[in-house]
Amino acid sequence: MGQRPITFLRQVVALCTYPNLLDSPSFPEDAKKRARRILQGCGGNSLGSYTASQGINCIREDVASYIERRDGGVPADPDNIYLTTGASDGISAILKILISGGGKSRTGVMIPIPQYPLYSAAISELDAIQVNYYLDEENCWALNVNELRRALSEAKAYCNPKVLCIINPGNPTGQVQNRKCIEDVIHFAWEEKLFLLADEVYQDNVYSEGCQFHSFKKILYEMGPEYYNNVELASFHSTSKGYMGECGYRGGYMEVINLHPEIKGQLVKLLSVRLCPPVSGQAAMDIVVNPPVPGEESYAQFIKEKESVLNNLAKKAKLTEDMFNKIPGVHCNPLQGAMYAFPRIFIPSKAIEEAKAHKMAPDMFYCMKLLEETGICVVPGSGFGQREGTYHFRMTILPPVEKLKILLEKVKDFHIKFLEKYA
Repeated sequence: MGQRPITFLRQVVALCTYPNLLDSPSFPEDAKKRARRILQGCGGNSLGSYTASQGINCIREDVASYIERRDGGVPADPDNIYLTTGASDGISAILKILISGGGKSRTGVMIPIPQYPLYSAAISELDAIQVNYYLDEENCWALNVNELRRALSEAKAYCNPKVLCIINPGNPTGQVQNRKCIEDVIHFAWEEKLFLLADEVYQDNVYSEGCQFHSFKKILYEMGPEYYNNVELASFHSTSKGYMGECGYRGGYMEVINLHPEIKGQLVKLLSVRLCPPVSGQAAMDIVVNPPVPGEESYAQFIKEKESVLNNLAKKAKLTEDMFNKIPGVHCNPLQGAMYAFPRIFIPSKAIEEAKAHKMAPDMFYCMKLLEETGICVVPGSGFGQREGTYHFRMTILPPVEKLKILLEKVKDFHIKFLEKYA
């Protein structure tokens, strides 16, 4: 996709991987300082050693400081931080300790539709019950508490709903939740004694004017002790998204609050079965939460690179939304955050019939035709879930602007021809 890695992050990981470079004049002092600190936290001063299952101590301390800065001083305890193999590993681990029971008492997990398929896959693998709540497409994919109530009360007939998953900013839908919405969700979870999972891996990716990322942890704290001391919450972050895009390092963390001490012991035991997260990924995560600060020599270049990536993404989000909305039979909500467009597409009934004849979902049929005729690969909405009778696809906004323009033009031409063919 042409996105350049953040120099400082790669420098620190390089220094940690091959410490002989610490003597090299080609590396800045602030990168060396961080690499030395990370290596001191490793057994034998080497990334090649196993670490504690929860992750390297000094990195967990850096994560806690980052959360405190991000949330305007809300306290964070390093002991509640668990470094993970990307956010996915943390989400799977938490689901594993939460799921129990059989028959009608089997754990139900509430997930947004459309959702990131990690959730449905993990729920299915753990043999739990998936409870769908629908985001409101007409209202920019907002989350409505009445819809949560409907989903919960219907689910109580066949399972025991205990977990509520929120993806903010949204994947694949790109919405950013406002403060009031998050307060409503927290109040609902408190009322119904639900364990909250806040998937916040796109927290750096907010583009729309008037939108701002609010962490669930911060709002929970500000709602007062009645909520803050009682609602169980696990929040997730990762090196894979944001401005870093370092998905191959498999770096991530989760912060878990209000977990009963005995269950916390079980969680640590469960995590120790997988020994520890990749140590180079832990180092990469450290740079995300402990980047250069004003006054350090790498600060100017770091900020320039970070802002360049994020400003570019914001530009591409607007471009994609505008171009999709010019195509007849396509509607795209504003891309407030994350990295994807999830446009709604009109598929004529003749095409729906042909898709059925091929034993395919109509949007899968559409996406395969798009791939065959243009070489453009997008993911059908049926892979994420969508309201009955609506069709979508998810497309990333990561390609360089010039390539993205060509790509969107090709989608437009294809869509118009598709409508003509099946009219």
